[in-house]
Parts: sequence; C-alpha cells; structure tokens
Amino acid sequence: MIIVDTTVWVEYLRGAQTPHTGWLDEYLLRERLGLTDLILCEVLQGVTSDKTFEEVRRQLFNFEVLVMGGVDLAVATAENYRKLRSQGRTVRRTIDSLIATFCLLEGHSLLHNDRDYDPFEELLGLSVIHP
Repeated sequence: MIIVDTTVWVEYLRGAQTPHTGWLDEYLLRERLGLTDLILCEVLQGVTSDKTFEEVRRQLFNFEVLVMGGVDLAVATAENYRKLRSQGRTVRRTIDSLIATFCLLEGHSLLHNDRDYDPFEELLGLSVIHP
C-alpha cells in the first residue's frame, strides 16, 4: 500500500498543481492508497468550515485509514529517531517519525512532500514514491 502524507493531501484538496498531486490524481484509481489515523487528524485539523470538514472527511474515508500507535511503534520510532540523530540527522516532528517508522514496519511506501522523511529514506530504507 502507498500511504499518502498530510503534505500531499492538503495540496491535493486545495487544488494545487504539483508533481505530487499530479501523481496522486493519475494513480488514484490504479494503486492501493491509504492514510493513517494521524494523517487523517492532521488533514481534518486544518479544515476551517463545518461543511468542508464533512466533505473532506467523507472523501478521505474512501481510502483505507490505518490505525497507528502502541508500545512497539513508540519504541521503534524512538530507536529510529536516535539512529538518525547519531548520524547527524534530526527530524523536526515526532509525528513524521511515527509515520515513517509505521511505513517501515508495515512495508508501506510513502508519497510525501516533506524533507523530514528524507533521512528515513536515505539511511533507513523507507520506500518513497518520487513523482
């Protein structure tokens, strides 16, 4: 499965024309796409009107929403963060570390537009879609 990150969903839902949104539009019906519960939360937090909130929620629930969390993910995320930091790469946001580690553990690829994921790809082998 390909997990679509918040960065791409926000651009896509705003109608932005980027390589990432173009890829998403092209493969929307051809690939198994999903998101995590944390990505769902991030996207919905940014919606300002009640009407748009319901519309976006309905659209996102057309995709698989995977539940993250638990002790194993927390420990693995901390380990990955420490590995990256020991190699001089500090990830700015814990949520990105959680999402990247979840993808690594579950064997999912990630479509994103966020530099915080780069060390996970370069040093830990995160599978990333490059449009």
